[in-house]
Amino acid sequence: MKVFLKLTKESIIIAFQEIVNNRLRAFLSLLGITIGIFCIISVFTAVDSLEKNVKTSFQKLGDNVVYVQKQPWNEDPSQSWWKYFRRPTAQYNEFKTLQDKLTTADAVSMMLYLGGKTVKNGGNSVEGVTVACITHDYYKLREMEFADGRYFSLMESNNGTNVCFLGYDLAQELFPGSKNIVGKTVKALGRELRVIGVLKREGDDVLGWSSDDNIFMPYAYVNRFLKLNSRWTEPFIAVKAKDTVPLDFMTEEVKQVMRSVRKLKPKEADNFAINRLSIITGVLNVVFGVINFAGGAIGIFSIIVGAFGIANIMFVSVKERTSIIGVKKALGAKRIFILIEFLIEAMVLCLIGGLLGLFFVWIESYLLEYLVMEYKEMEFSFILTANNVLLGLALSVGVGMVAGFVPALAASRMSPVEAIRS
Repeated sequence: MKVFLKLTKESIIIAFQEIVNNRLRAFLSLLGITIGIFCIISVFTAVDSLEKNVKTSFQKLGDNVVYVQKQPWNEDPSQSWWKYFRRPTAQYNEFKTLQDKLTTADAVSMMLYLGGKTVKNGGNSVEGVTVACITHDYYKLREMEFADGRYFSLMESNNGTNVCFLGYDLAQELFPGSKNIVGKTVKALGRELRVIGVLKREGDDVLGWSSDDNIFMPYAYVNRFLKLNSRWTEPFIAVKAKDTVPLDFMTEEVKQVMRSVRKLKPKEADNFAINRLSIITGVLNVVFGVINFAGGAIGIFSIIVGAFGIANIMFVSVKERTSIIGVKKALGAKRIFILIEFLIEAMVLCLIGGLLGLFFVWIESYLLEYLVMEYKEMEFSFILTANNVLLGLALSVGVGMVAGFVPALAASRMSPVEAIRS
């Protein structure tokens, strides 16, 4: 063991001496490994960061929530458009039945998003606003922080009072420079509403989802003057499971209650879909797996080029130290020691190149995150994970072993007499 440790130490010292004494040659050889590790880990880091940010965006929907809608999320809407269009939309009485009968649910909310609306306040007008019509339990499904004011009271939600709360950006556009927005009125959908709250600014996520430009109204209020359950609108019901209840168990109960309220016979197919976040994440896992594979394949070619560079520098190193190898073998050094010495040297060289590549990936991640947040005003985090760091180091060591094996084997098989003569 002591011999091996001493051999390792000497090989590391020799590797650093090789870099110092032959800077240009070592730099050009390491450059291939650096670029290879940079390419492959950059791809993995970008994909992992995108996957994390996309899934974080979807987490806003709730991973213990199911959605009762017309169409399932895992089917192409263009394939069976007429089938799903003919299905009945979610009804307010169905929402009330689910709210009353479900024993496994922590919250049940009905909601509808109406896009492209105009909201006014005196001479100020904002177009393209999304009107969110929601029932009271909505706050249990999605976390909301208020910069000022409050959420709907239970009485306001159930009675359909003409009140609303605003997203941060919408509030600033309707009331520029005003610090006291709560209590003032706005006009939306042709009706006057009293503002009871303003949300804190969220900023766009990677999917562009944000409440900053939304206005929130009680579903019961909007339902008085708009037909919210027509075929041309698509209200849906969201149901959140209790913490101690498995989602599959609650999903089955929701299905049974919906079949009962729609009076479906035992052999009749469901005329509704129960969607959940795992449907989307399952599809995303496949997509990101393909991207990772493609990116990995591209990076491997770069690493192969780097491996040839390391093999070349090791052949040159063996040639330059042929007489030293002969002396060592004449003094009794075994083949395995010579082999290990050059293998360790190759691995150290590759490891240095890999560390440089990882350093550049870290710099790249920091710069990209800064640029996205500074110029796109979007919450997006680029993360160089520990797994990717370990992968980069493992690839570096592996490439060093493969690239250095043939030169090391050639050095170990030298005849001591011929090596000393050279």
